[in-house]
Amino acid sequence: MVQLYNSGKPRADIIREYDLSSTTFDKWVKRINSTGSTKECDNRTPEELELIKLRKENQRLKMENDVLKQAALIFAQK
Repeated sequence: MVQLYNSGKPRADIIREYDLSSTTFDKWVKRINSTGSTKECDNRTPEELELIKLRKENQRLKMENDVLKQAALIFAQK
């Protein structure tokens, strides 16, 4: 669809033909033209990448905290 647009097909025709919202189509055009990729992971902003990294770290820290709580319970019983 983006290639059709870039080759000259009118935006309105593409949106109507493929039943897209104009916002979605505009986002696709912007992302694909800026990165040259259709893969979501290649089109993430630095903020999105940082958020993903922080969520993974938060999950890891929660798991470590749960392990430490269990260890504290085990040692408290002895």
